[in-house]
Amino acid sequence: MVEAKIKEKNRSKKRRGWIVGAVIAVLVAIAVTSRHSLIKNHKPCHCNEDSRKYTGIVEDCCCDYETVDSLNGEVLHPLLQELVTTPFFRYFKVKLWCDCPFWPDDGMCRLRDCSVCECPENEFPEPFKKPMSLGLPSDDLVCQEGKPQATVDRTLDRKAFRGWMVIDNPWTNDDETDNGDMTYVNLQLNPERYTGYVGPSARRIWDAIYSENCPKYSSGEICQEKKVLYKLISGLHSSISIHIAADYLLDETANLWGENLELMYDRVLRYPDRVRNLYFTFLFVIRAVTKAADYLDQAEYDTGNHVEDLKAQSLMQKLLLNPKLQAACPLPFDEAKLWHGQSGPELKQQIQKQFRNISALMDCVGCEKCRLWGKLQVLGLGTALKILFSVDGQNQPDQPLQLQRNEVIALVNLLNRLSESVKLVHEMGPTIEKIMGERLSEPLSEEISRGQRIWESLVGLWYLSNLCCV
Repeated sequence: MVEAKIKEKNRSKKRRGWIVGAVIAVLVAIAVTSRHSLIKNHKPCHCNEDSRKYTGIVEDCCCDYETVDSLNGEVLHPLLQELVTTPFFRYFKVKLWCDCPFWPDDGMCRLRDCSVCECPENEFPEPFKKPMSLGLPSDDLVCQEGKPQATVDRTLDRKAFRGWMVIDNPWTNDDETDNGDMTYVNLQLNPERYTGYVGPSARRIWDAIYSENCPKYSSGEICQEKKVLYKLISGLHSSISIHIAADYLLDETANLWGENLELMYDRVLRYPDRVRNLYFTFLFVIRAVTKAADYLDQAEYDTGNHVEDLKAQSLMQKLLLNPKLQAACPLPFDEAKLWHGQSGPELKQQIQKQFRNISALMDCVGCEKCRLWGKLQVLGLGTALKILFSVDGQNQPDQPLQLQRNEVIALVNLLNRLSESVKLVHEMGPTIEKIMGERLSEPLSEEISRGQRIWESLVGLWYLSNLCCV
């Protein structure tokens, strides 16, 4: 009888041991799976870090990343930074009013900056004193939303204007002729930076640009010409995002401005294709400038300020005829590869129409300063497209290149903006990626430590259960 009770007791212990063991085994499996999944899910971060080492030839271009960074740091960036401060390149003619052709009932003029202070009459250039439609009253601040950083400063220098020819750009939407809707803006007083323009209205602009005019391509699913358009817009988008993050309002109360590293990482640096497209767009615009070198070298940079005009002419020659640029990267982008075949002319018209739509979308930007820089850079890109694809000096000698003053200003300022973005990515990118990588790895380390503790506890429990079941 006693012996039977002992045997029953041992069998009961074994059953409990098997049950405890089964439970622990399940928990161990869950812990192992969770731990493995956690590490596995973070693997792309390490892969991305390796893939963000930009070396070799820039895709679809004829120059490598190392050469671009070297030329930009030594030659292009210093020259461009000085060139855009000269009177000729300082002022840009633009239509800033709210007249969005795509969603007129959107109420976007209530967002911000649809009403701005007009230039005093005595500051407006004599040659341009024509009847103007002043738009909304200057004291109507409904659009401002208390965001002074988004307001355009319209102080002008009356000596800084001299008319060039007036010819519309087939790649852009704006009517470039002088009319009552156009005004001149000093770009040096209105730097491209954070303005507080965020939310659905801002997202709607980029959504429309990408979804309706240059949808994202997949390898082998799109022709080279459409791929170029997408990469140009993506590169421009990256550049704009970098400038917003590099000059960000960190504390509105204290009016403290500085670099928002997290935003720069989240918007651009964490996506290698966006960085690559930035370099592509930079080389594309460099190619346009070098192709138009003869025209730009002979142009008259006349604003009435003789000393500054000579400086602008000299800086342009140093940019256009720089031996380092010509030797290291003689053909940044080869436009001769495009528009071949029977469908070439039709495809060109289609893409030209898409880019005009993108240009028209700039009128829908709800922030005045953002609209200013959006219009300028899209016109600059449209001017590059015009130079590379609308004029062929060899096959069409009867169509000589003709540029407006405003197009040249936009082209050079766009090149400067791209140059600055490339410089920031090259100099700050690795450091920002390291900082953000360390921040992202902290939660991972904590989770792994927690998983390790669970693992050790379960192993200990398993060991104890085996002891009591012997």
